[in-house]
Amino acid sequence: MSAPAQSSGEPITGKAQLVEWLASGCKPPEEWRIGTEHEKFVFGWDDLKAPPYDGPCGIRALLEGLERFGWTPVLENGLPIALLSADGASVSLEPGGQLELSGAPVETVHQTCAEVTQHLRQVKDVAAALNVGMVGLGFQPKWRREDIPWMPKGRYAIMRRYMPTKGSMGLDMMLRTCTVQVNLDFASEADMVRKYRVSLALQPLATALWANSPFVEGKDSGFLSYRAHVWTDTDPDRSGFLPYVFEDGMSFERHVDHALDVPMYFVYRDGRYIDAAGQSFRDFMAGRLPALPGEIPTLGDWGDHLTTLFPDVRLKRYLEMRGADGGPWRRLCALPALWAGLLYDDTALGAAWDLVKDWTTEEHLALRRDVPRLALATPFRGRTLQDVALEVLDIAQDGLKRRARRDEHGRDETIFLRTLLHTAESGRCPAEELLDAYRTRWGGSVDPVFREHAY
Repeated sequence: MSAPAQSSGEPITGKAQLVEWLASGCKPPEEWRIGTEHEKFVFGWDDLKAPPYDGPCGIRALLEGLERFGWTPVLENGLPIALLSADGASVSLEPGGQLELSGAPVETVHQTCAEVTQHLRQVKDVAAALNVGMVGLGFQPKWRREDIPWMPKGRYAIMRRYMPTKGSMGLDMMLRTCTVQVNLDFASEADMVRKYRVSLALQPLATALWANSPFVEGKDSGFLSYRAHVWTDTDPDRSGFLPYVFEDGMSFERHVDHALDVPMYFVYRDGRYIDAAGQSFRDFMAGRLPALPGEIPTLGDWGDHLTTLFPDVRLKRYLEMRGADGGPWRRLCALPALWAGLLYDDTALGAAWDLVKDWTTEEHLALRRDVPRLALATPFRGRTLQDVALEVLDIAQDGLKRRARRDEHGRDETIFLRTLLHTAESGRCPAEELLDAYRTRWGGSVDPVFREHAY
């Protein structure tokens, strides 16, 4: 959630506090939870354009309409920019008005899928009265950057200025992408390391299975996940693959050292964002931050800083899986099923680690480079990523069977993997199905995607 930051917590006097802050996320398995987040594009039914913040059919009206379902507004400069629920869920805005649900931490995939279903029902109810719709794709299929209205959030103004200094597609990431991700727990530092390595190695596989963004500005982009391609030139300081995760000595402290060297974006003080873009958190800890000379950070500032790191898997006090394109309802539920099956069962986690443990850095980087264009057809070690997907899905399915978390009908969580099994068996990702429609019955237009794939 990118609601207003919180300049809170005890002052930071040394690196050990930062390590302890991360380590405080360790939980026994009975306390592990699943938190699913997903973003979707909002569009007007009359013109298919992204609505502005203000206006009778704008994003603000959409947020205010959701309040009748018990959501509490979060204000920035007097404007609603997010919503909170009593159970810990939130609804927030991405820079181009993409609407995000950050789900509450729940015990089972059944629960997280029920939460997604309830949320989509609520937003559809409100959106219908405003004559707007929502669609799950990885990249905005029709409109240019300059066609997308910016949302009135202070952190986005800072990022908007800074992003073009670091890469050519940072503004595209902000304005024109949507993702689905899942947040999962770890029991110990050793458990974190093993889960981090497995999940980071397999993010390109998730990108391939969820690839759902072939269009840019109304045309075939040549990529199956253009969203994933955007991340290859967004900001090399804070995004991408992290080789140190696989090195001897990987630990909470090693991650803290990495995060301290990632340039800052901002500091939040007294209800406003202070531009610290490009400045050093290490200098901040020494009281030498140019933006706030003489001040030292709090643990709240550290938590805020970690939200500005964008690797393929992000470590905070839990692990965030960040490799998938946004998509339809069934794929929003499939993502937590895949990762819970792999990471929340010891046997499955061991099998997944055996699969990836000898992959080289060069192979990891090649997958990350090639998958956005080729998806499951990406060559790998004399076969294709489709073959790897079938093997990984078998491991995840077995893990979910052993978890044995059943719904009221007696079904375990493997029911949510069915759409992925179909994709892996066919070798065709969602983007290839969109391209087939674009080249045939849509007559070379992307406009039908909004109507046929709206929630």
